[in-house]
Formats: sequence, structure tokens, C-alpha cells
Amino acid sequence: MARIESGHMELDENYANIEDIRQRLIEMFEDEAKKKNIHVRYTFNVEHKHVMADVTKVEEIFVNILSNALKYTPSNGSVEVNVDELSCDEPGYMIVRTSTMDTGIGMSQEYLDKIFESFSRERMTSSKISGTGLGMAIVKKYVDLLGGTIDVKSVLGKGSTFIVTLKYKMADEKYYLNKQEENCEVDNAIFNGKHILLAEDNDLNAEIAQTILERAGLFVDRVKNGIECVNKVIENPVGTYDVILMDIQMPKMDGYKATCEIRNLQDKAKACIPIVAITANAFEEDKKKAIDAGMDGHIAKPINIEDLFVVLTDILNK
Repeated sequence: MARIESGHMELDENYANIEDIRQRLIEMFEDEAKKKNIHVRYTFNVEHKHVMADVTKVEEIFVNILSNALKYTPSNGSVEVNVDELSCDEPGYMIVRTSTMDTGIGMSQEYLDKIFESFSRERMTSSKISGTGLGMAIVKKYVDLLGGTIDVKSVLGKGSTFIVTLKYKMADEKYYLNKQEENCEVDNAIFNGKHILLAEDNDLNAEIAQTILERAGLFVDRVKNGIECVNKVIENPVGTYDVILMDIQMPKMDGYKATCEIRNLQDKAKACIPIVAITANAFEEDKKKAIDAGMDGHIAKPINIEDLFVVLTDILNK
């Protein structure tokens, strides 16, 4: 929210498939719906699926809306999501309207008037259900940033409806598919015998990453914080590691600080080792911050295997 209000939030539009976004959202909330025995129904009526979009922000909008729908709908209730393509007067563009309807506890008219204010929460529910009161404020800011609209209707005790309309520039499907094929063309032979220094404090994340990397033929050393990472580079001979995969949020010393320490080493051969940021922050300004800190690439969590291998291939080919 601070980034948005400071005016530093930028759009990062890339080729995207609207149906892929929908599928990720379905998978994300499938287990939660089953636990509460909530019936979730999706309809998808979109002809032009390939668009230019800031996927991170679009998904954040609907993650918040769907999360609330499931959170505030009692067990055995229902949530319906309708995605429809609307005509657009501007050539080369299309409009997508996404309606999310639930049979939840609903909201009072008094609260609806301030639902998009920061830290606002319905008084009768705030003590029973956890939350920060920032979700809908962020949703509204993102919708505005993307040039869309959001409308909310609700009846106390009966449920709520959120209607979001977003305009997208239509993308060339053949170009999109060609880009996807290019991203998948990875020659694993380039990984054989290469050494990775993995800086990751979370044991499960480290185990997953290490398994993926080792199956591709890479050797992996793992450290748990920035200090250990810097010490590994200092203690071992030049050329021991071909790439460092650097988590950003780590105890004792974060990834940015560790990168700066390595870049300032007196041994210039060690100081220029390629470093790739691994972070849950996928915004464009986070990528810029990683590059400004001296990193050579940026991969968002959860790690997409294809993206990881594309970045590693690009670095190891240099």
C-alpha cells in the first residue's frame, strides 16, 4: 500500500493467457473450498484469451476477492465466478468483466460506503474473522492503476457480488505461442558439472530447489543466510561456484546486503560471480532493486522451473 500511495508502483505488462490466470486461481482456492464444503462454480466466456497484462496485479485483485468470498461464506454455501468478454470501442482492445457472487454473510450499506478505505472492516465480523482491512483497499488501487472499474453489491445476511472490469490490449496468439516455445527450449547439457551456491533459509524451499537443480545435472551447496553465503565465496577458490541463487529475505544478512558484500570483495574474480535473486516480491520495482544491488537476474517465488532454467541458461552461456 505504501508503494502504491507513493506513486512508485509501475505496470509490468507482458504476454499472458487469461485462461491460465483463471486456472491458477481455481487451483489456489480448491482445497479451501473443499474444507468448508463450499460449491465453487466458474463460467468462462472469453474469445480473445491472449492479452498484454500485468499478471501479478491482476491475480492479486482476484486473490483478494476470492479469498474474502470463501472466508465470509459459511460452510455448505456457494461462490460463483463468471468471466465474460465485452466489446470495446477501441480497436485492438477488449474488456473482461469478472463477477464474483457468494452466499456469505454480506455487508451493511454503511460499511459498503467505506469498503475501499484502508484498515476498514465490518464491525460485526472483525472480531470473529482475522484480517488487516487492507485487502479491498489494495484491490481498488490496483483496479484504478489498471484503468478498470469495480462495483460492489451486498445484502446483509445474504451475500455479496463484486464486479471488476479490466481492459486489455489483445496479443498476437502466434507470437505468444512462439515465445512460450522459446522459453521451453533449454539444453540441459549446459548444466552438467556446474556448481550452484544456493542461499535459502527455508528448509522446504531449499530442498525443492536443490532437487530440481540436481536432477538437471547441477551440483548444489546450500547456505542459510547472507553471512554464510559471503563466507563460502571468500573461503573457496575462484571458480568453485558458477552461479549464486540468492534468496532476498534471510536472517542475519539479507540477499541485497550479501550481494553488495560479494561485489565489494578485493578479489575481482570472486566479486563478479553471477548472482540471481529469488524473491516472493515479483513487482517491477523489486526486479529493478535486485539489478541495482548488483544482481544479474531475478526469479519470483514460487519458482517456475522453466523460468529458472531459462535464466540459468542465459547466464551460463555468457
